[in-house]
Amino acid sequence: MPRVFWRYLHRKGHILSTRFPRYEMLERYMTRPRSSLVDYLQLHRMVEGVQRLEALPYFVSKLVRGAYVFENIEYLELRYTPYLRTSESSAKENRLQQMEEVVDIIAEAARLPDYPVRMPQILCLHSRLPYDVNRRMVELAAARKDVICGIDLAGPDAEYEPRLDEWIELFQWAEKHGVRRTGHLFETPSGCIPGLLPYLERIGHGIQIPLRHPELLAEVAKRGQCLEVCPTTYLKTGNLSEISDLRPVFERCADAGVDIAICTDNAGLHNVRLPLEIENLLTEDVIDFEMLKRCQDSARKHAFAAMN
Repeated sequence: MPRVFWRYLHRKGHILSTRFPRYEMLERYMTRPRSSLVDYLQLHRMVEGVQRLEALPYFVSKLVRGAYVFENIEYLELRYTPYLRTSESSAKENRLQQMEEVVDIIAEAARLPDYPVRMPQILCLHSRLPYDVNRRMVELAAARKDVICGIDLAGPDAEYEPRLDEWIELFQWAEKHGVRRTGHLFETPSGCIPGLLPYLERIGHGIQIPLRHPELLAEVAKRGQCLEVCPTTYLKTGNLSEISDLRPVFERCADAGVDIAICTDNAGLHNVRLPLEIENLLTEDVIDFEMLKRCQDSARKHAFAAMN
């Protein structure tokens, strides 16, 4: 994906093409480790600034093709914040209305007969967006279940706690209207907010539960929640120093009966696709093939859209 991003910049003569005249420069910039999650998320802002309405078909079609050809993937949940793909020059109400256009553009661009990947969308509420924008995204998810399979909570997790009542209200509304729910939670020490856990079906990352709060594992297992573990991300954000640091995550979750799905989070930002994530875990003896099979079964079990 860094290569796809670079090619787009140069094909369109984007201003960023002068900052990264050679692909290797962009790859080094995008894949180097960051000092924190907040620093890592700055990369998202750069990409979001490019992936506006007119650019979405290009990026989505390349994503689907790459997932099918290079990763042998048939089912992929695409999570993103639609408001951040609308036109910044438009008035707020116009941007809110454009969100459904974003959803439709992505759905249409993902329909590639030669690369039959099923790609339902997950809309990400964002900790730095106001309540009314996040509310409209939840309502959009409820209205467009034909292409949207759930909602997520993303953004700097240190900003979750002051708005905890808002997130709970939005997740409760989503549940009442049959919208599936996950959230980036317990990824970092600042994102450890037990009060949000009861409202989620899956936990985005969640590695700090077995590492720092194993007393919560029994409740997670009882609710049948699944952790979405993205190994390379934790090295890039500085949350872990070695991939082997994930060994107790898998071991403690297995002992407690908590499901784990192995994910990529965003291969476009670290250039590590799902097969290599799995290979790295196996090479470092973080998991064995029996555990891999359990994680693959968990991924299918907890998919938000039915896998046919």
